[in-house]
Amino acid sequence: MMAPGNPFKDRLLAGEPQIGLWLSIPSAFTAEICATAGYDWLLLDGEHTPSSIQTVLAQLQAIGGYPVSHPVARPVIGDPVLIKQLLDVGVQTLLIPMVDDAQQAAELVRATRYPPHGFRGVGYGTARVSRWDLRTDYPKVADQEVCLLVQAETQDAINNLDDICAVPGVDGVFLGPSDLAAAYGHLGNPGHPDVQAVIEQGIATILKHGKAPGILTPDETLAKRYLALGAKFVAVGLEARVLARGVRELRERFRP
Repeated sequence: MMAPGNPFKDRLLAGEPQIGLWLSIPSAFTAEICATAGYDWLLLDGEHTPSSIQTVLAQLQAIGGYPVSHPVARPVIGDPVLIKQLLDVGVQTLLIPMVDDAQQAAELVRATRYPPHGFRGVGYGTARVSRWDLRTDYPKVADQEVCLLVQAETQDAINNLDDICAVPGVDGVFLGPSDLAAAYGHLGNPGHPDVQAVIEQGIATILKHGKAPGILTPDETLAKRYLALGAKFVAVGLEARVLARGVRELRERFRP
């Protein structure tokens, strides 16, 4: 169980870069293995995997024994019902895909806040997030403990990036390189100069608003480039790809 407060959010607000790993295998067992590596954050992907609330709960429980790594959950869509469930099982930091404008971003902020600042349903007394009412302070600090990250992955999102970043309660904006590559006519080639120009300008725009830019890339050179430009939460690999590459390379070394 995560400790009170949100150290990931605190470090973002302090401007500290944090290195993450993408978890696309919907398994608590592999999540725990990855937690032993000491990444600053681990992304629990529910957008492109056969994951569920129960899967995320099990992953949170597995990662909880390794407090260095902060779990960040990405639902399949920014549905307030899913957001409510993820927060109640103990997710503190959310990464919401496909946020195209400020109105969407503002509604997501409200979905993560209790009234009067939002419309999150009140059920913490029987939920894991309050340790089943053991945390008597939870109602007072709940809104502050949530870290909301939104994804800009379309041309509309890039065109509206200033407005998205200006929404109070949005703590960071993740630039989706694969989707941006597709959106700008370079599907499968996020390293294309046109895409890189969009990403670099996006990082500058997000920083201008005092928000944290984030991104994923398994390219070590690009990851270091983004960090140098000011990206604050950077995932440098995907555990499924690391596993696939490792088992294939091992097999090749023993081929006759």
